[in-house]
Amino acid sequence: MSESKAFISGCKGLALTAEERSFFATERPWGFILFGRNIGEREQICELVAALRDSVGNPKAPVLIDQEGGRVQRIRPPLAPQYPNGAAIGELYRRDNDPGLRAAWLLGRLHAFDLMRFGITVDCLPVLDVPVPGSHDVIGNRAYGHDPETVTAIGRAMAEGLKSGGMLPVMKHMPGHGRTLVDSHHSLPVVNASLEDLTASDFLPFVAMKDEAMAMSAHMVFTAIDPDNPATTSPKLVQEIIRGHIGFDGLLMSDDVSMNALAGDIGTRARGIIAAGLDLVLHCHGIMEEMRAVADAVPVLSGDRLRRANAAEAAFREPDHSDEEALRSEFDAMFALA
Repeated sequence: MSESKAFISGCKGLALTAEERSFFATERPWGFILFGRNIGEREQICELVAALRDSVGNPKAPVLIDQEGGRVQRIRPPLAPQYPNGAAIGELYRRDNDPGLRAAWLLGRLHAFDLMRFGITVDCLPVLDVPVPGSHDVIGNRAYGHDPETVTAIGRAMAEGLKSGGMLPVMKHMPGHGRTLVDSHHSLPVVNASLEDLTASDFLPFVAMKDEAMAMSAHMVFTAIDPDNPATTSPKLVQEIIRGHIGFDGLLMSDDVSMNALAGDIGTRARGIIAAGLDLVLHCHGIMEEMRAVADAVPVLSGDRLRRANAAEAAFREPDHSDEEALRSEFDAMFALA
């Protein structure tokens, strides 16, 4: 079996095209990511996930999704319940810590029940960003709180819930997206906070959870560290902050390379991400011309990248024996969802 390349790819629709199948077989992305456009009905999702894995000849190839709850939830009713957003979990925690932490664990565990039945094995969760007053709502109510202690506690509990269900979490958006004043999907956020302020707040949840297997970068410029490059393409920030200060030695993927916070064409962006020291380029849109540009720009996984990818794959564990119906009833009662 040939080796995987350093990218994660989306696909265009509800089923693989012959062109996509051939591309994946040749270029061998490490994993895949699903979006709302890929979600139809239960059997279709299972077939698509199986086809993605079959295209690279790896029955365990990681398949990712953004399933947070609130407005960022790719699989919705009737395939999965509509879950509350991160802020609702945080509000419960602020009223009473223990039920809040239980709700966070339950949400992670219920996501795992929902997603694993389709063969989806990685959830891009928890959101460890700490918003500040006046920040853009691209994070907004996705955040668990406005202080690093709350964000860390809920993020850790939610990650544990996912892992208890046999899935792996992806922490986002390292080293912190909470101070953004613009939406990085459309333009480049610039953060002028001092290193002292960043260290005392934004970085803390990631430091606390540095031993998780995977994380996603933030498309943001931190002028106190590297005024010329966003974190995703900054060798200085990746090495000194993410790998150094935070101490994260897990698998580090970019946020979507298609987002307009990044400059240059897709190939230039992908090369910059790899040069900065990230392990994987994430490409979400399923546009074949862009997918080819990414595949041409990234290397085969080797060295530290391969070590981290192997460590992430080895971190999956068997699901616990939780009673799904009982956990759903417990969670629904907390939020009057029943």
